[in-house]
Amino acid sequence: MGSSHEYVFVGCYTGDKGGEGDGITLVRRDPVTGDLTRLGLAARTPSPSFLAQHPSLPVLYAVNELDQGTVSAFSVASDCSLIPLTVRSAGGSDPCHLAVSSDGRHLVVANYASGSVSVHPLDAEGVPGERSDLLTLTGSGPDTERQAGPHAHQVVPDGNSADVLISDLGSDRVWRSRLDPNSGRLSLPEVAVEAKPGTGPRHLLRSADGALLVVGELTGTLGWYRPAGAPTLEQRGEIATSTSSGPVYPSEITMGRDGRFVYVANRGPDTVSTFSWDGHDATLVAEVPVDGVWPRHMVLLGDHLYVTNQRSHNVTVFRIDPETGIPGLQGEPTGEPTPTCLLRWNPPMIRS
Repeated sequence: MGSSHEYVFVGCYTGDKGGEGDGITLVRRDPVTGDLTRLGLAARTPSPSFLAQHPSLPVLYAVNELDQGTVSAFSVASDCSLIPLTVRSAGGSDPCHLAVSSDGRHLVVANYASGSVSVHPLDAEGVPGERSDLLTLTGSGPDTERQAGPHAHQVVPDGNSADVLISDLGSDRVWRSRLDPNSGRLSLPEVAVEAKPGTGPRHLLRSADGALLVVGELTGTLGWYRPAGAPTLEQRGEIATSTSSGPVYPSEITMGRDGRFVYVANRGPDTVSTFSWDGHDATLVAEVPVDGVWPRHMVLLGDHLYVTNQRSHNVTVFRIDPETGIPGLQGEPTGEPTPTCLLRWNPPMIRS
C-alpha cells in the first residue's frame, strides 16, 4: 500500500435494520485533495453501525446493532482486507458504540436498547473473549417515548486513567465508572453529568482544556461542563446546535486539531454547525448544509471533514477553511449504502 493514500473503513446498516448496506466497506482517501474512492466490500457482517481499532494491533472491531447484539473482530491485512477473528455476544440489544481501553486490554460496548455496557477482555492478539462484565444502567427521563429506561449511547475510556464515561440518553446522565484492568469489571457508576431533564446525552467530547462537551439529541443542544470539586461536573454553558425552527437531532461532535472550533452534525435540518471555542464558551460561527440526508457520523481528517449521510446513502466531503474554521463543500458526495460510521485506518507501528 502506498504512503500517498489513506484508507477509511465505513460502517453501515444492513437489511436487518432497514438499511441497504452489506457490511464494512473500504474507501481510499487522497490526503491532498480529500477525494474518496470506493474500493468495495471488506467484510460481510450485519449492521456494523460503529467501528473502532485496537491502539497497537492490526485489529478492527464492529458492533452488530441487532436485537441480540454482537461484536465482531477482524484482523486487518497490509492491503486492508479484513480477516474474521471472532463474534461475541454483547449481552444486550442494539449495541451502537464501542471503544478499546487505552492499555489495549479490554473492549467496552454500549448497548443502546437495553441500557447496558459490556466488557470483553482482549488477548495478546487483540481477540475479544467472552464478557468479563455487563453493567446495566438505571434511570429514565421525561420523554416517555425515548426515555422510558436507560439507553447507553457512547463509551469513552479515559486515556490517562481507568475511568470510562458512558453517555445515557435515557436517564439524562453521563456516568463515570472505573474499569479494573485485571478483572475486566466496571465499578458501580457515579454521575459525572446530570443534564437538564429531556436532554438525551448522545455523544461526548473532551477538550484539551479540560471541559466535557455533551450533545443533547432530544433538546438539540450543545452543553459544556467542568469539574467543580465534586464527582459531578458543573454545567458552564449551553447553546442550540442549529438555528432551524424544525426538529433537530444532533448526532456527532468533533473538534479541530488546534481546539479552536467544534463541529456538530444536525439530523433534521441536515447541516453541520461550526462553533468557535475559547475554553469558556461556544459561539455559532456558521451552519452549512451537508448535501445529504440524516448526517449520522463525521470525522475530521487533515483539512477535510467527512460526513456520513445515512438516508441519502452518501458521504460528503468538506474542506475546512484554516482561518475561519468553516467547512466548504468539495466535489460530489461519494455513494455509500446507509453509511453510519467512518474509521480512518491507522496502521500500527511494526514491533520488533
